[in-house]
Amino acid sequence: MPDAPGSLPAKPRRARRPPGPAPFRRPEEFTMSTNARPRPAAHRARRLALPATAALLLAGLAGAPARAQDAAQPAAENAAQNETFDRIVLSPTATPDTAATLTWRTPAASAAPVVEYQPADGGPTTTVAATPTGQVAGGHHHRADLTGLSPDTAYRYRLGDRAAFSDWITFRTAGAAGDPFTFLYFGDIQNDITTGAAPLVAAAQADVPHAELTVHAGDLINNANADAEWAEWFAAFGTQHTATHPQIATPGNHEYDGWELSDHWTRQFPGAGNGPDDEDLDGTVYYTDYQGVRFVSLNSNYTNAPWFDVVDWLEDQRVWLDRVLSGNPNRWTVVTLHQPVMANSEGRTGAVVREAFLDVLEEHDVDLVLQGHDHSYGRGNLLDRRTDDPAVTTGPAYVVSVAGPKMYEPTPADWTAAGAEARVQHGDTQTYQVVDVTADRLRYEARTGDGAVVDAFTVLRDADGKRVVED
Repeated sequence: MPDAPGSLPAKPRRARRPPGPAPFRRPEEFTMSTNARPRPAAHRARRLALPATAALLLAGLAGAPARAQDAAQPAAENAAQNETFDRIVLSPTATPDTAATLTWRTPAASAAPVVEYQPADGGPTTTVAATPTGQVAGGHHHRADLTGLSPDTAYRYRLGDRAAFSDWITFRTAGAAGDPFTFLYFGDIQNDITTGAAPLVAAAQADVPHAELTVHAGDLINNANADAEWAEWFAAFGTQHTATHPQIATPGNHEYDGWELSDHWTRQFPGAGNGPDDEDLDGTVYYTDYQGVRFVSLNSNYTNAPWFDVVDWLEDQRVWLDRVLSGNPNRWTVVTLHQPVMANSEGRTGAVVREAFLDVLEEHDVDLVLQGHDHSYGRGNLLDRRTDDPAVTTGPAYVVSVAGPKMYEPTPADWTAAGAEARVQHGDTQTYQVVDVTADRLRYEARTGDGAVVDAFTVLRDADGKRVVED
């Protein structure tokens, strides 16, 4: 995988090692706990391959993951939608001010798929050849990369094959660092998408029509390759959203079937192409810089990594994350991952994810860590990030949220085990999150479908330093 423009130099691609048989325990079986975490400076020399991590991994990951428990949808329900061009996604690049990636699906193969685009207020039309990326569940997927764009400029594009074209669709490139914008963040959609999650999505879109991009923290669907569920997800968000707003998507464990990432994933969410040079992580780990924010997608689904590769799989991300944050020119940093650093629900632990990423997130003072997986709402911080003011903390704010109707019971147990505190927790609460970004602050609110605000805080960076202030 070549480096994308603006990406960090890649290390040589690591060859895959052969698997071997061994039993496997699902993540729900883990009942680990850890003592309060020492301060970050004491941990910088630690590597993921140390005995503590190896013991955690070998205790529960010495085998191949179980296959998806739920049966795939009947073939009749997996038929492609009637539209000639559907499942259109605008994906972020490393430089979303000057480039964009488009993916879409057609019911039939095309010998010469293309994209035509031009400035929305008029100008010359550019034609770009698209690349067919494969057939999945009766649909033929395509990708095209738009380059040489002007910052903060509206463009319109249409998809075609030189014979038939879609309607024109408009999007805007990113502006300059410091230009204000708003983004949405959704935890797990996953189950009962049409009846249970879609109303919340519709409420979010109606409430925040000016949002410029969307972050998805994994488990968009329940069964990795169930085409009917993907159809529901795209219907819930709508082409008017996915085709016009950059979709920063990180996969969850339900986007995997055993060790295999969904056949739909990288065809629909290819990422920015600047992640670690590890084939098991292609299309799932990347970063994009949008108007002064470095958004980073991590893949914390270590339970779906090949058992023989888990340590390297996490270590590759840890080393890459440290490089990406060390070279970050942006004022703000937002990291999204699925399985959280501090688990928020009963019977779950973030011990392995903490061992991999916590010290890096803390050392680089990441602003927001946006997560899913636990089907409850929680937000907190490390205890040593408290200040004399009970409403003010420093360091990263760690959030777990859920957008779909599947719910688990929240508990502070794993936060406590990590030397952290859960400052806000809610059960049986579907939320979407709204984050307003300006040059000197991030304003965060978690809202329910009826508009109630269930959590709110502001991250400030000014002459007094960086701090998180609760309402």
